[in-house]
Amino acid sequence: MKIGKHLIGIRGLSKADITHILDTAEKMKEISDRPIKKVPALRGKLIVNLFFENSTRTRSSFEIAEKRLSADSLNFSASTSAVQKGETLLDTVLNIERMQPDAYVMRHASPGSCKFISNYVKGSVINAGDGAHEHPTQALLDAMTIREKKGGFEGLDILICGDITHSRVVRSNIHLLKTMGANVTVAGPATMIPPHIDKMGVKVETNFDRALKGKDVVMMLRIQLERQTKNLFPSMKEYYLTYGLTEERFKLAAKDAIVMHPGPINRGVEISSEMADCRESVILDQVENGVSVRMAVLYLLMGGGEDEASN
Repeated sequence: MKIGKHLIGIRGLSKADITHILDTAEKMKEISDRPIKKVPALRGKLIVNLFFENSTRTRSSFEIAEKRLSADSLNFSASTSAVQKGETLLDTVLNIERMQPDAYVMRHASPGSCKFISNYVKGSVINAGDGAHEHPTQALLDAMTIREKKGGFEGLDILICGDITHSRVVRSNIHLLKTMGANVTVAGPATMIPPHIDKMGVKVETNFDRALKGKDVVMMLRIQLERQTKNLFPSMKEYYLTYGLTEERFKLAAKDAIVMHPGPINRGVEISSEMADCRESVILDQVENGVSVRMAVLYLLMGGGEDEASN
């Protein structure tokens, strides 16, 4: 079973598609647990990592995934490229396309940029984050972590709190979690919640304490100051007092609730150090699962077969 040629977003993937990716990721996780963490599944394939924005976890995770599948990688950084001389995105891509890569992993500040370049290349395009639009592999690794810890999604009450307006993670997660049968609540200051987001089938709360009550999963988001054009709250201290996840606040959630965060964490802003490091925190599990999910996505998009994955 293939999931298509590109992964531009979660929207459009069926429950069966998502389950297939997560099942494949579980198999890929077994590879990462071996003494020799490498299989020849994508040997001879060239993958270009096109990152026009800074990244630590996503970029490193994709690079490790590519290496574990034996693919060749070309790492592009906008800060050291001809983009600094005025070259357009399309010209950059068209030049690289002549080198005949098999896939592109791209992060860009403009929503729709990944969809745009998919019209000009022969290989697969994987969205590693386009503006405040989507970040599909982050949602998939979040889903893998939730499934590991909770056994499934049906009927789970999940809270996503923070800078909802500027987050690409939240949009991908809403599409995925609603498709898989979970109940989703988004919370944050009114200035950080986009109008009409309730039309995506989520509950909206501006009172964090009320939103936390009985939740099975609590996912915190950082304040994305780099995307904000004006001050949306009085101060970091006031934000933490009102929307920061602390040990005392976490008692409002379900007894077996887990804490998530896509990173990078701003300790003392959206989450306390105690909560980031507590036994209920699965933040580092998310990072670990990111490699497995990205291995699965690369493998499935580029036509891997079931037998090859375990060799």
